[in-house]
Amino acid sequence: MNDDVFITGIGMTRLGKHLDRSVKSLTAEAVSAALADAGIGQVSIDAAWFCNTRQGALEGQHGVRGQAALRAYGFEGIPIFNTDNACASSSSGLIQAYAAVKAGLYEVALVVGAEKMNYPEKRKEMFDAFKGSWDRELADQHLQELLAMGADLPLPDEARQGAEERSVFMDIYAAMGRFHMQQFGTTQRQFAAVAAKNHWHSQWNPNAQYQNPMSVEEVLADKLIAWPLTRSMCAPMSDGACALVVTSGRSLGRFDAQRAVRVRGIAAASGSNRRPADFDRHITRTAADRAYEMAGVEPADVSLAEIHDASAIAEIVQMENCRLCEYGEGGRLVESNATRLGGRLPINVSGGLHSKGHPIGATGAIMVHDLVRQLRGEAGPAQVESARIGLAENGGGFYGLEEAACVVTILERHVA
Repeated sequence: MNDDVFITGIGMTRLGKHLDRSVKSLTAEAVSAALADAGIGQVSIDAAWFCNTRQGALEGQHGVRGQAALRAYGFEGIPIFNTDNACASSSSGLIQAYAAVKAGLYEVALVVGAEKMNYPEKRKEMFDAFKGSWDRELADQHLQELLAMGADLPLPDEARQGAEERSVFMDIYAAMGRFHMQQFGTTQRQFAAVAAKNHWHSQWNPNAQYQNPMSVEEVLADKLIAWPLTRSMCAPMSDGACALVVTSGRSLGRFDAQRAVRVRGIAAASGSNRRPADFDRHITRTAADRAYEMAGVEPADVSLAEIHDASAIAEIVQMENCRLCEYGEGGRLVESNATRLGGRLPINVSGGLHSKGHPIGATGAIMVHDLVRQLRGEAGPAQVESARIGLAENGGGFYGLEEAACVVTILERHVA
């Protein structure tokens, strides 16, 4: 069994609305960039994982999506595996590739996340596709349970308004936010501070869908989606792709070891039938604890983190679940500027999902991509000084009171 597993190549497209491009085209761009970054050709890849959630619902490509996209690129003969785990698809692909390389089945593997979410001629289907990421049989029951969270919180008059066209997950995040406000006194302004920070970060990310800084006041004044969420606190629908080259320690000599990043810990979890206030049983807390144990590090060792902020609310909730601060302290930590670039614990220096973009099947790989750039010291004006340990938290779907899947990855700068 190989002792260490590394990421030796990364590549991604810019995120946005790529109306004139296909999943195959986006995949080809990301794969070409990752192979070039690794300094290898496609013949060096022993196996590939392809991660996508939308092609079945929006294009009718229900199966063999990876074979379609990667055979079009020129991959033949190698094993190709398809992974669909909602927003956690490509981080789930990464944990599978990691396990296969660690076990010695393959020396060099490729993980690709690719997604097209924007189809103007299929507007209804675009929003209906979100409903496939929870238990359809129990959807009404689970939605009512989620919306009941924080139902006792007194609401301002504007909370009765909201956008008519929105993802059902924004209603879920809004309910989670109201519950957090009720439990810990978190404020809408603190959620807005998360969004303002991430929109400020994204100005230095050339791959981000949005690159315009926003103030807290501008975030609060934006269009209301579902109180306390305004539009700039919510992730957009994004098209894009990302690819990662995953390599065994035994084969590291074929690559530039100085730019390799070690996968020090990676863990997945599914949820439990917990009560809303049973925070220590949250799916993310479970995955994070497993990742810390595997990596042999503590939360205090983390230099920076990429947190799954499909809404600004999620960043606060998940940084608490990852033990980056105590429960109830997330909002105040953000307001203190500790999570801003230059602060004690920079979070979502990439711009986060609600500014960088959220192409669902590719999102987990993109979070890892952004951490790899930081740990290599290649993040330019957004570089976190002396970054050594990076954490990525990537959740997917919903089941009951929380995400249906979660993967937490801990990466370490490699010293050759």
